[in-house]
Amino acid sequence: MDSLLFLSARRLVAHRPLPTVPAQLYPVLFQAAFLDGRPLVLKDLVAQWPFPVLNFQQIVGRHELFQDHPSKLCIQSVILAVVEQLRRGLEEPGYDSSPCHLRVLDVTGLQDDAAGRAPDGMSVWSGTVALAKACVEISKHQREFQKRGSRSHKSHSSTAAAPRSVDVHADLFINGTSYGILCDALQAGNASLLRLKCREFQAEELCLAGIVSLLKSLDPSGVRRVDLRFNNLGLEGLCLVLPLLSQFPNLRSLRLPYSNIDVRRPTPELVLGIQCLARELGKLQSLRELNLGSSRLSGKLRQILCKLETPLESLELAFCSLLPSDFAFLSQSFHALALKKLDLSGHDFSQTLLQPLQHLLEETSASLLHLDLMECRLMDSHLATLLASLQRCSLLRSLGLFGNYFSTAGLKDLLWKTIVLPDLRLVVYPIPVDCYKPRLDPGWILEEQLDRECLEAVSAELGRMLESSGRVDVVWTSNPYRHGALDYFSL
Repeated sequence: MDSLLFLSARRLVAHRPLPTVPAQLYPVLFQAAFLDGRPLVLKDLVAQWPFPVLNFQQIVGRHELFQDHPSKLCIQSVILAVVEQLRRGLEEPGYDSSPCHLRVLDVTGLQDDAAGRAPDGMSVWSGTVALAKACVEISKHQREFQKRGSRSHKSHSSTAAAPRSVDVHADLFINGTSYGILCDALQAGNASLLRLKCREFQAEELCLAGIVSLLKSLDPSGVRRVDLRFNNLGLEGLCLVLPLLSQFPNLRSLRLPYSNIDVRRPTPELVLGIQCLARELGKLQSLRELNLGSSRLSGKLRQILCKLETPLESLELAFCSLLPSDFAFLSQSFHALALKKLDLSGHDFSQTLLQPLQHLLEETSASLLHLDLMECRLMDSHLATLLASLQRCSLLRSLGLFGNYFSTAGLKDLLWKTIVLPDLRLVVYPIPVDCYKPRLDPGWILEEQLDRECLEAVSAELGRMLESSGRVDVVWTSNPYRHGALDYFSL
């Protein structure tokens, strides 16, 4: 329920111009204007912002509010307002005595289009482009102003105060389309009045030279995550990129899915590449999350992780062709006692890997919060072994089992045996095999062969079971896309 203060703020921002108000009311006015989609009011608020920092998430609130409201126009309005303030600070002597005290604009935490529900929401990609264009515009205007000043005897004296600058903290998403403008923005560097400071860096489908160039241009102090996916780097490329990451002292998350790493056929060059990868990973002293999804690491996990001096808290190894020896290493390593998030999707646990999985889950049971075992060929006959381990994971919050081959009876057993876990809040379950047409090969399940009425009946029955057991706080869903996986930084 909205507070009386917020309801009053909504009435106030419905009319423009705003009256003079105390500084402590600016955050709630900003929140009301953002949620009600009033970009012109936001522009006015930025022009008078009485604090050194404007942090979107702290003011606006939860991630869901970005998804449900028309954020794109509002965020663009704030960016343009900052640009206007900096331009006026250059052009108008004495303008820096204005009421605006903004020095840091923090727009981290924006949602991707896939997660957003509002059609005019601001994605990380579009936010990256908008910020980069603003930085380039200010840098260009700054150079033109300095050129005019150097040719004019009426330019500011050497004793004039330096114009105000603003740091923009953002999560950056770069692909081939946005590479050029972002590169220009980063190269402006600290000389620009609008400086881009990256918190999370994600690059997709870029060439090696482009990735290297961008990483070299980042301010290393604020980077907490680097996410390089679909870049076809291979071991050779990674050995060129990873040394750059050792310059980022606060790098806690490194995500390298779909990097074309395959170590299954050893050659002298491959041995050197694995040694290089291990050595460079060992230099990342703050690293706590590692994603090597869709790499082919069969039998080499020990060699790759052997140089890490601190335990990982999040490890994603989906579709990595792991062997029993890899599971044995993990179970015996110091990572097992620290893991909060574990993704082992895409491995065949129907045969030789089931016992190694059971042992690993027992070792991680004291810390594990999130577990993904999607598309692992698990059937009802494997549930007893799996449940014996899951019931020991007393802190488990979410469990992903989509794409396995359980029956409705198996799902009911799974529900009854896991509702005892007090912190469990989300289970992504597989569509039961008996909800598909008869005589169907479970390895070739097709969407059009699904009996939707059967699935709806199963979903309703599971809901009634949760309600009767007093666990309506647990979400059971067969949709793997509706609820995103727990992010490491939210654990």
